[in-house]
Amino acid sequence: MIIINAKIYTMESDSPIENGYLCFGGTIEKIGAMSEFSNSLNDEIYDAKGKYVFPGLIDAHTHLGMFEDSMGFEGDDGNEESDPITPHLRAIDAINPNDRYFTEAKLSGITTVATGPGSANPISGQFCAIKTHGTVIDDMIVKAPVAMKFSFGENPKTVYHGKNQQPVTRMATAALIRETLHKAQGYAENIRLAKENPDDYDKPDFDAKLESLLPVLSGELPVKAHAHRADDIATALRIAKEFSLHMTIEHATEGHLLCEKLKDISCQLGPTLSDRSKPELKNMTFDTYRILAEQGTPVSVITDHPVIPINYLPLCAALAVKNGMKETDALKAITINPAKALGIDNKVGSLKVGKDADIVIFDGFPLELMTKAETVFINGIKISK
Repeated sequence: MIIINAKIYTMESDSPIENGYLCFGGTIEKIGAMSEFSNSLNDEIYDAKGKYVFPGLIDAHTHLGMFEDSMGFEGDDGNEESDPITPHLRAIDAINPNDRYFTEAKLSGITTVATGPGSANPISGQFCAIKTHGTVIDDMIVKAPVAMKFSFGENPKTVYHGKNQQPVTRMATAALIRETLHKAQGYAENIRLAKENPDDYDKPDFDAKLESLLPVLSGELPVKAHAHRADDIATALRIAKEFSLHMTIEHATEGHLLCEKLKDISCQLGPTLSDRSKPELKNMTFDTYRILAEQGTPVSVITDHPVIPINYLPLCAALAVKNGMKETDALKAITINPAKALGIDNKVGSLKVGKDADIVIFDGFPLELMTKAETVFINGIKISK
């Protein structure tokens, strides 16, 4: 397939190719200006007629397929509220690809998402990055696990207060996380000693929880830290420093109140198109996007689906622009920035030779309210209703 006569935003630079072409199969093969184009292979031609071509949009923080549409408890698989420490839980075991919102996501141009457990537990489990097209989750995976979920603030204490169980304070939430990480460090050390000195040390019994935290401690697996309030963000950063963790801040509702601390920390901002439903959201504002982006913080826009339905991801980015965020920053926040935050930018997030052919043709500028995704390709496959 070759798309011709398109205004192409590669997201590899801030400037579009005003009149370009894009050749692809399962991956992107060629891209350039129409003045360089020749169809020597007689491939199928799609004439975009000046329409906008973008890489598939990415939502870096959702619970897609884990809180199923119109299902209630039977389709609610996002929070395991029986135990506050559950790092061994894997999102891939809970996602239903037949949830209606997968169709709404891909038809809206959202081709990749990170999805995983909710924020009931201080350590909730493993997120994965997946494509939004497919019938079996194993065939949709971009990277699994892609992150480990930690949660700070109101949610864990609210859940376990009702159970008369730790944690019922922010202190206990942080203490449980620290205690578990220290145990995992000891577990890793015992494994090392047994491997290096098998005659003197026995290998510890397998522990699924601690085993799942070993790549977190090594820095191989990043932590997604759910934190809205400024003091909760500070606690997350404190623990990251204590254990040398690779951490991104999820939501960061009060991120604008501690800008300097977040200058080099990837922040996944949202859901902001919602009400201030709990005390820690009292300072929620779209100004946060502009303030953090202007100082160079790597910012992504997220829906936290189903808090905001995933198909409204471009609208959330548009509202950030309405409140002063630069258009280029907003476009990066739903393409290349989330790809980088998830460590999958070698595959998705921009239009570049060798990357997956996740391509969206919009009938207008994607941050305009009336714009629709006219044609969507995922891994080079044309998506239809």
